[in-house]
Amino acid sequence: MLTKEDLIIVENKQIAKDTYEMKLTGEVVQFMTEPGQFLHVQVGDGWEHALRRPLSIANVERDNVSVVYKVIGFGTEWLAKQPEGQKINVLAPLGNGFPYKDVKNQHVLLIGGGVGVPPLYYLARKLKDQGNTITTVLGFQSKDAIFYEEKFQELGHCHIATDDGSYGTKGFVTDVVKQNAFSVEKYFSCGPTPMLKAVIQSMSIPGYISLEERMGCGVGACFACVCEANNDIDVKGYRKICQDGPVFSAKEVVLS
Repeated sequence: MLTKEDLIIVENKQIAKDTYEMKLTGEVVQFMTEPGQFLHVQVGDGWEHALRRPLSIANVERDNVSVVYKVIGFGTEWLAKQPEGQKINVLAPLGNGFPYKDVKNQHVLLIGGGVGVPPLYYLARKLKDQGNTITTVLGFQSKDAIFYEEKFQELGHCHIATDDGSYGTKGFVTDVVKQNAFSVEKYFSCGPTPMLKAVIQSMSIPGYISLEERMGCGVGACFACVCEANNDIDVKGYRKICQDGPVFSAKEVVLS
């Protein structure tokens, strides 16, 4: 149930280079049951940051929801300075999550890059609970940017790739996939668009991707996050990432 609510910050800590994990609590958390959905978070005290920030749900435990964000501008700098006990306004839960409920007793591959990693953790927990075997491949720029490795290791095999080779495999997540030739039945992926394009090209099994995109309203009214549908006979011809996604079948949209 979509709700606008002031959530209370339970914890807000740095977990990697320029990367923070924030835990929030409030009544709306009980409705955040679908991995892949997101929160639209209001930042700043006035009108200087008019647009909310979309942050994927990284985990839900009891009445706490976790989100992970990277400090890349004034809005996220403001978020990083917010103390425990501070209230922060969110609109949530938004979007359509990963279609995981019919995935049972399979070997599943999760592929994430950077701040695209967090929603895969909540998904991994759900998939594990349904008897699936989980293999994860995570990509980061360097060793100091890595987070959640131990969390994923608790759920299955976890492989790390770094751009500079400072940890794990030197290269990209697709290099790890090619080197290991995982025998999996389905994949789920989230990360920057170039990574998703490479993942789709390297996989020949059914898969789903979650797109990262700047959003305006977050509810499909402003058309700020539209992408092309990958279907010539599709009447609409486009998808709104915030409303129709952010999760799509790997062949449903055109990545540019």
